[in-house]
Amino acid sequence: MLASTPSRVRSSESEQVNQVEEREQKQKQKQPVEKRAYPFHEIEPKWQRYWDDNHTFRTPDEIDTSKPKFYVLDMFPYPSGSGLHVGHPLGYTATDILARFKRMQGYNVLHPMGWDAFGLPAEQYAIETGTHPKITTLRNINRFRFQLKSLGFSYDWDREISTIEPEYYKWTQWIFLQLLKRGLAYQAEVPVNWCPALGTVLANEEVVDGVSERGGHPVIRKPMRQWMLKITAYADRLLEDLDALDWPESVKEMQRNWIGRSEGAEMEFHVLDEDGKERDIKITVYTTRPDTIFGATYLVVAPEHSLLSSLVSDAQSRSVEEYKDLASRKSDLERTELQKEKIGVFSGCYARNPANGESIPIWIADYVLGNYGTGAIMSVPAHDTRDYEFATKYDIPVRWVVKPDGEDSCYSGMAYAGEGTILNSSNSTLGLDINGFPSKVAASKVIEWAEKTGNGKKKVNYKLRDWLFARQRYWGEPIPVVFLEDTGEGVPLPEADLPLKLPDLDDFTPTGTGDPPLSKAVSWVKTTDPSSGKPARRETSTMPQWAGSCWYYLRYMDPKNSEELVNKTKEMYWSPVDVYVGGAEHAVLHLLYSRFWHKVLYDIGVVSTKEPFKCVINQGIILGEVQYMACKDPDGNYVSADSADALGELHKEIIPEEKVMKSGDSFVLKDDHNISLIARAHKMSKSRGNVVNPDDVVFEYGADSLRLYEMFMGPFRDSKTWSTSGIEGVYRFLGRTWRLIVGPPLPNGAFRDGTVTIDDEPTFKQLRTLHKCIAKVTEEIEGTRFNTGISAMMEFTNAAYKWDKLPRSIMEAFVLLLSPYAPHIAEELWFRLGHANSLVYEPFPEANPAYLKDTYIVLPVQINGKTRGTIQVEEGCSEEDAFRLASQDEKLSKHLDGKSIKKRIFVPGKILNVILGSQNVKAGVR
Repeated sequence: MLASTPSRVRSSESEQVNQVEEREQKQKQKQPVEKRAYPFHEIEPKWQRYWDDNHTFRTPDEIDTSKPKFYVLDMFPYPSGSGLHVGHPLGYTATDILARFKRMQGYNVLHPMGWDAFGLPAEQYAIETGTHPKITTLRNINRFRFQLKSLGFSYDWDREISTIEPEYYKWTQWIFLQLLKRGLAYQAEVPVNWCPALGTVLANEEVVDGVSERGGHPVIRKPMRQWMLKITAYADRLLEDLDALDWPESVKEMQRNWIGRSEGAEMEFHVLDEDGKERDIKITVYTTRPDTIFGATYLVVAPEHSLLSSLVSDAQSRSVEEYKDLASRKSDLERTELQKEKIGVFSGCYARNPANGESIPIWIADYVLGNYGTGAIMSVPAHDTRDYEFATKYDIPVRWVVKPDGEDSCYSGMAYAGEGTILNSSNSTLGLDINGFPSKVAASKVIEWAEKTGNGKKKVNYKLRDWLFARQRYWGEPIPVVFLEDTGEGVPLPEADLPLKLPDLDDFTPTGTGDPPLSKAVSWVKTTDPSSGKPARRETSTMPQWAGSCWYYLRYMDPKNSEELVNKTKEMYWSPVDVYVGGAEHAVLHLLYSRFWHKVLYDIGVVSTKEPFKCVINQGIILGEVQYMACKDPDGNYVSADSADALGELHKEIIPEEKVMKSGDSFVLKDDHNISLIARAHKMSKSRGNVVNPDDVVFEYGADSLRLYEMFMGPFRDSKTWSTSGIEGVYRFLGRTWRLIVGPPLPNGAFRDGTVTIDDEPTFKQLRTLHKCIAKVTEEIEGTRFNTGISAMMEFTNAAYKWDKLPRSIMEAFVLLLSPYAPHIAEELWFRLGHANSLVYEPFPEANPAYLKDTYIVLPVQINGKTRGTIQVEEGCSEEDAFRLASQDEKLSKHLDGKSIKKRIFVPGKILNVILGSQNVKAGVR
């Protein structure tokens, strides 16, 4: 049985130490001491060991609940074999800055990490190599954990969880049983994306251009009996509760569109026989525009419509079967993309338009989905773009029934999908006349007529479909249901029997029959119903990867609880997640599924909040380094990129960065400025070969440099282009910070112990500089504008380098400001400043408003009683400071240079008058 425990998931301590020591040794060999900006290769492993040994970031189970809480969470990572690339730490660094910042502000902070460890990639690798997915998954987890620790993230590793641990998926199974009890989990025959080569059902997002995203295997649509979750029962609540969330508006809009609530009508169209008489078959269509029913000139049904076999004539049966096969190879997304050409096939049969009694053809087309609405639509080509393209292609009549307001005519030669005034829409025989009415009024009248005559009814519809919750895979959570041998009835396992553990198989390859690989575990499949003792078979499909990631944020609150999913007191304190950071690719499915499960758990009293995530932030993408390409004509001569299109297909050649220069907004060859280049950056991927390994960056520059650079590249939410050369700047900044406080290297290249700071009281100017930096850094962290917070710290160090003396109290405060961003160097500097304990829980500096006021005044300066200019001085400025500023002013110094000073008259805040003597001496500050 799979029963991985935290100790089995973790690498041995010796393995971790060996990896760190190996990296340290490589650093010493590669970087001569005299060339290091600062000794990060010694500092970083030292403090990582300290944090580990002391469980510095552990959030106790029993906490002081009178203190405010801050729950900051990264989206659950899937531990792939390739490890992290430099795009991954972007979000992790941001959450770590927030976590460290809030700890220092006195919050109880929950900042956990774990693994979304079930999934298709591990299973496919296992099939290809014969290695059990448990082995590869645990190896990948160890790699990811080591990489994350090497970057100094302040995760509470004592709360680490993994979806493959039975102690965890016991509660995933428990949630499934609660859904089953409430009729929210059920089985149904549904069309699915079936991949024969992978031997499993794929979600729509796992199918690209008719093939599986992983492996590129053909995918077909076929009906299969599957477990479904009734997320549609929560559609209205999922929609309504979006408004109160602090989420990006784009994410909320994507969810609204995915749910797709619309109000309209279901209309009944009678199918006709060959003589035009009504058969005992009706096609129900859903429409959001019942006002356009007189413009319906044909019907379209989906290739998988349940009535299709009754709607096809003998003459068209072969064409329809060929078309169905073609449609089965497309994903839902491919079928509905607006830019794709719409194709279909005539069924050979007709239906009657209930509004005007006309006989209209029935077509089959894959741009209508069987699982949306009723799987059939009334097509109004004059007022729907897709219908117009289809009707034009197949020479179907177009009837205009809506005239745009303010227009003399509606015949524009293209579809008009807006509202307006209804025309050509009257039939006295059938008792319906909506001519002259506005669209909305006309729609209401059509619905009223349909309900009165039995031709239809008002209907609210959703694009949202119930969640397909079964996969024909081995590597997933077992579904806790057995089926009785004699009746086939499904019986849920008792909660006391959970977890139902995944059996350990040697052969997890697809069966080729559609039966899941688990069917090979014969002794596990054959069982008895715990309630009746009757012979039974276990469910052999497993849960999808989404299952374990739907609720993991709750388990972090109470990860070792074996009696309940989460303790109520702990959940009430920690919920909801305050900040949830991750990629925009999870904007719909993961977040929507999590919200659905959370609402179910709210309804049954497990959680105390209606929503799981208070604030969601999507970080930008880090693209690979810019690639420069030059175009060549057929003769092999370079041509400018802007003329390449006119010459047709040209050969492109990659140009090294050292041969490129910037010219205005373009890039050109250094040797020929007339040749403009193509400059592109792509998303990092192994196939493009542009992946940058963070281990290499840490090796060269240290983890603090990587953290700082990723935050400094630009606004956190924007996409950015990686530049390895760009990291040099933040590396130099950290080196300057180190030398500012510790001092320059000794003659032998080593760094001194301690610091060069002194215990003198800081000047007003120094305090002003510090507190302005404190105010800016605090404001920018709270606003997740990390790049400008770094800029403020750089400005501070530039100012501090000009000071004659470096007060210890000033630099201690600055080190605390730096610590959320660059924790290793900050810890070391704090230690060297004389502190025995870690700075993790030291109070974050607070800006004193007294030092933030702009108290500069303009002081007139006279030479021998005549005003010669002005200087800007601080309020309360001394005579010495005022004269020094005057003598440094370019305009005023001309009058002072080479002259003796007889007398100075200074009225604070009013004037400085310098009386010159006749002796020619160099002016100086007295």
